[in-house]
Amino acid sequence: MYKVIGADQKPYGPVTAELLRQWIAEGRINAQTSVLPDGATDWQPLATFPEFADALQAQTGAPPAAAALPPLDPEAWTAQILAQPTQLQIGRCLARSWQLLTANAGLLCGATALIWLIRLVLKNASCGLGDLLLNGVLLGGLSLVFLKRIRGQAASVSDAFAGFSLAFGQLLLTGLVSNLLSGVGVCFCLLPGVYLFVAWRFAVPLVADKRLEFWSAMELSRKVVTRVWFPMLGLLVLAFLPFLLSIVMVQIATQASTTALVRDLVASGDLDFAHLFQVTMRIFWANILYVLASQFVLLLNLPFALGALMYAYEDLFGPRTTPSA
Repeated sequence: MYKVIGADQKPYGPVTAELLRQWIAEGRINAQTSVLPDGATDWQPLATFPEFADALQAQTGAPPAAAALPPLDPEAWTAQILAQPTQLQIGRCLARSWQLLTANAGLLCGATALIWLIRLVLKNASCGLGDLLLNGVLLGGLSLVFLKRIRGQAASVSDAFAGFSLAFGQLLLTGLVSNLLSGVGVCFCLLPGVYLFVAWRFAVPLVADKRLEFWSAMELSRKVVTRVWFPMLGLLVLAFLPFLLSIVMVQIATQASTTALVRDLVASGDLDFAHLFQVTMRIFWANILYVLASQFVLLLNLPFALGALMYAYEDLFGPRTTPSA
């Protein structure tokens, strides 16, 4: 006999193994459904039970039941998550992300590149306003692509746009509010802004994956991440290290080129408007080139970094599993 956590995050059972196989065939439960056998104390994903391997294999291609409905009682589900032990293993998240990326390079790099390009266009076409409004929606869909592959579910590049059909308004609010409040925190006092930026990293996936209301998702993300805030910060730094290094190099190169051009301008003694305009444009285009170079590094870095973050999300908000040796 078994108990299961349904798509509404409520426990059901005890039920027989035969009934569970029927539910698998009907698409009501899947490999990630949490199951508790009689006599056990820890909930485990259904995929860890060999007696259901054949039924799960036959289910391949069926729509995931876990994504069908939001929790009926978000407060109860939040309490359940907060009651569970919290730990974050940085090395394990990075290692699993590399394995995921090498096994799904075309899909993950393709979906990431598409969202990256759209966000880049939005930033430049609307002075950042378009990206500010839609970043939560776009990242929500992209998060689902990674989560599906992590969970062994079929995914496609088109899933990166799932945020427009799943909780569009809540994802928009999550991205907008979290970015604005984090930005205000950074402007007025650096540390609160950094704290909120890290603490709200899982707000968008919680809305996209669990269909939580935006503020509930932000609060749950903050409360859970606060317990492992420094490991989470370390994961972000290591996952995005190539991009962070590129930003430092861009700042150094930009300042060096600007200083050199201004020094040459002053040394030449030719300070007429035409010469001044020419030097200004050279500085402008040099800065554009450096920024584009850092954005290209971000494009290459994103699939690996997002994979690491989504594995951390699964460890913190998904079913608890025993780490492999």
